[in-house]
Amino acid sequence: MNEPSVQTAAALYARVSSDRQDVDLSVAAQLRALRDYAERNGYVVAREYVDEAESGRVADRPQFRKMLDEAAQNDAPFQEILVWKFSRFTRKREHAVAFKSMLRRRGIRVTSITEHADDSPTGKLMEAIIESVDEFYSENLAQEVKRGMREAASRGFWVSPYVPYGYRRVHVQDGAKKRPRLELDPPKDAVARRIFDMALAGESVLEIAKGLNADGIPSPRGKKWLKTTIHKMLINESYTGTLVWGLTDKSGAPPVRVEQAFPAIVSREEFERVGQSLQSRAPARVNPRQVASRYLLSGLVRCELCRKALTAAEAKGGKYSYYVCQSILSGGSKSCETPRLNASRFERLIIEQIRVHILTESNIRELVRLVDEEMDGVAREERERLETIEAEKEEVRRKMDRLWYIVESSDMEVNDILPRLRVHQERQAQLDQAADQARLALTERRELLDSANMVAKFAEEMGEFLQTSEVTEAKSFIHSFVKRIVVRPGRAVIHYTIPTPQDSPLRGGDVADVELGEGVRSTVPFGRA
Repeated sequence: MNEPSVQTAAALYARVSSDRQDVDLSVAAQLRALRDYAERNGYVVAREYVDEAESGRVADRPQFRKMLDEAAQNDAPFQEILVWKFSRFTRKREHAVAFKSMLRRRGIRVTSITEHADDSPTGKLMEAIIESVDEFYSENLAQEVKRGMREAASRGFWVSPYVPYGYRRVHVQDGAKKRPRLELDPPKDAVARRIFDMALAGESVLEIAKGLNADGIPSPRGKKWLKTTIHKMLINESYTGTLVWGLTDKSGAPPVRVEQAFPAIVSREEFERVGQSLQSRAPARVNPRQVASRYLLSGLVRCELCRKALTAAEAKGGKYSYYVCQSILSGGSKSCETPRLNASRFERLIIEQIRVHILTESNIRELVRLVDEEMDGVAREERERLETIEAEKEEVRRKMDRLWYIVESSDMEVNDILPRLRVHQERQAQLDQAADQARLALTERRELLDSANMVAKFAEEMGEFLQTSEVTEAKSFIHSFVKRIVVRPGRAVIHYTIPTPQDSPLRGGDVADVELGEGVRSTVPFGRA
């Protein structure tokens, strides 16, 4: 590990989850080891932060947040954070990626005194990959939970966390479990009906909001009514008594739709009439290009000849799209020799280069190992949580047995112990529910640990993910690895943000020279002659 400059100001951070879990090194022992290391290696201890009985998978730890807040100041009191192990800083990889990145931008690094800090290009590359595929992977992680929610929704149970204004959630018995359904919530249901009546009478969402505010009726959040709140209610099909779940499901499965799942506030005919009225009042839609670029390489491509950016543009009424040098846009087709590039083909070419240069076999294998390691840590924590719950359940059972023993062996009546007995019974029900949740999480984690091939497949298909994901997600991924793309006639040079792996065609290099074939170069006429 490289020695720091003399008298580098450092912060010491120590953490234990509980006396039971962190048996290998206490807070006192961590601080002693950190102070010794600081003294031997030329650090000045500027701050000490200690979190006790705080999980490393949670970011909202009091001293941890205080340390990050002070690090974010312009005159941060330290330039390095020393920890005994990286797991003391955080046990959650996405937190490690986010917080370490934030600290690096401030010129502050996190150093483990017992583990080698992996600041190699491969280490940074793996952080970027994990950060980019986190959402993609977590969607697959949740499939089992989604299947259960889909089944419950198809039977008319309300599994969404949001309850429409005018309704409330009630739990009904469903076999051994209790599941939520919706019922009307007076007097809010009457307010919801009034909103639809006003819309049916031809009033605009602004007029409806003003009318409710004038009458002093609080909004769902207890504040004034807004146009957006009214509009969301008027387009919410739930008010017809129809349960709809899974509209945003990215798996492609059709949404669940259950008619008459709960009491309706408006009829289907009334709901459709309101929808038609809103549509007739809606302003002309704004082209998405006016809001944000839908082109993946926006901001990355520059012309080598005139040093100007290549801008995404369209021709023939949007039939063709391409990247063109700004010199041509402003001065005509003879202003620059760099050809226009077919947008979709050029983007596919760059994505393929990233797949070949970045998503190599060794990095896919390492990604599988890191994800498996992370999931194994989660499974271990769930097992410990389940053990703690079972121990408390046993203690509650012993307390209830003692109460019954007192009744049997004394002159006390059953009614004398009922209040205390109910408290224990309620706590037992809470613990049973918590144990079920822990077992479910443990089962899901374990199933994924046994399916490393599935994780590898996710990474191998990242190229397809880039082609089919939301533009913002794909752009974020590409910008993680590509610093800039310099274009000249017939060639493009990709400058990567970090060196590529040794098993890539670039053999650790960070620049790729790519030929631009005729299929990429556009022949669509554009600009002034």
